[in-house]
Amino acid sequence: MWIECSLVSFVILSALLLGVSVEASAKVRKPAVAGQFYPADPTTLKRMVEEMLENARKVPVEGEIVGLVCPHAGYPYSGPTAAVAYKEVMGKRYDAVVVIGPSHREFLRGSSIWAEGGYETPLGVVPIAEDVAKKMLSPEDDIVFSDAGHRYEHSVEVELPFLQVAIPDLKVVPVVMGEQNLRACRNLADAIVRACKGKKVLIVASSDLYHGYSYEECNRTDERTLKAILRFDPEGFVQGLLSGEYQACGGGPIAAMLMAARELGADKVKILTHTNSNDVVGERGGYVVGYSAIAVYRSGAGGEEGKKRVGVELGLSEEDKRTLLTIARRTVERVTRGEPPPEFQVKSGKLLERRGAFVTLKKHGELRGCIGYIEGIKPLWEAVRDMARAAALEDPRFPPVRPEEVPELEIEISVLTPLWRVKDIKDIVIGRDGLIIRKGWRQGLLLPQVATEYGWDVKTFLEHTCLKAGLPRDAWKGPDAEIWAFSAEVFSEGEL
Repeated sequence: MWIECSLVSFVILSALLLGVSVEASAKVRKPAVAGQFYPADPTTLKRMVEEMLENARKVPVEGEIVGLVCPHAGYPYSGPTAAVAYKEVMGKRYDAVVVIGPSHREFLRGSSIWAEGGYETPLGVVPIAEDVAKKMLSPEDDIVFSDAGHRYEHSVEVELPFLQVAIPDLKVVPVVMGEQNLRACRNLADAIVRACKGKKVLIVASSDLYHGYSYEECNRTDERTLKAILRFDPEGFVQGLLSGEYQACGGGPIAAMLMAARELGADKVKILTHTNSNDVVGERGGYVVGYSAIAVYRSGAGGEEGKKRVGVELGLSEEDKRTLLTIARRTVERVTRGEPPPEFQVKSGKLLERRGAFVTLKKHGELRGCIGYIEGIKPLWEAVRDMARAAALEDPRFPPVRPEEVPELEIEISVLTPLWRVKDIKDIVIGRDGLIIRKGWRQGLLLPQVATEYGWDVKTFLEHTCLKAGLPRDAWKGPDAEIWAFSAEVFSEGEL
């Protein structure tokens, strides 16, 4: 029997009602809706998914997809719509795919993550990306490892066969979301960002749209809901959900995905397709549910070409760059062993100029330390030596680098130009400029490469610089906010 997703649900009091985490007793979660929402026979299921993916139209998306919205009804109803979304990521590899679905059958106070083992479908067991899943756990934010929410829920399960066919070497983080208020969405988004920074991830929000008995109202409500999602304002979207202006049973998962995707650099939303169950079956009347496939993506320069366009050239030779990288690495090697920084004999005129400089340490692609001088108060070589020491030992965001970590580090150096005051934000150039925002005693700085790496536009770059300063994201608009810019010559060990 095929089941169409409905808002009618059973409310089962779970341990999460009391805020207690109950660890899943079985490491592999068994299918709950095979033979209902999709075929239980693996051969039939795989053939059905492959045919839907093959028949789905490919929609141009000018950027790197970070998040998707996919429906979760029975495959004959919403499967072709879901296939349009999954076709966009066919063959791509991810460190983890985070799948967030709403809880239809159990009351949850926060979000429940299946954090170990696997999630089984007729196509096999999908392994859990345990490193990501366990980093996301935060009991104080009601994000726990539990089988509550997962036991009978279909919203996560029905997405997995598509992912199994579309994504090679798939690893997932299954999340079932209970409360869908702003706090719950923000907490879940923060957990995703915390766990996924520096990784290649896809975030799937599982949701249908309108549920009801009016075809006309379905079209009107879905139009409002989709326009709200296109505005990329997840906070406003949550308010509209709570007021009833918008409808989506997985509205919380959509909002959490949008928040996390925004923090991970996404800046665009595209509606790939939209339909409803009446149109799918060719009959109007009776119960109707809206379905849409949506991509959330990072536009702008990316990859190696984007990195080459970062910053400016300041006349440093290849030998100058290698010398500075050597100074930084030898300094890190010594200070992490408790020894004083080494002395260097430097003759190059460029390295004796007084310039600001930042030293960035990355471990397996993730930030491990970054500290710098904004202005030129020392000769460049000395600034690099001092900031290499500080990045390794004094960045308050991280514990000091241990000696055994040093071989795993990649070092990047940013040599800064003098600062200039920004009078018009139209003068800011992504890829060329870094930003400083000052307001009162607060100050935030982001290097030029940050905006390029995350695919931000100027407005998003300004907002994140405000956040770095501990200010509201729109503080840059205030009359007492100072916006300064600079550029830099950026180079790393991986390039030389």
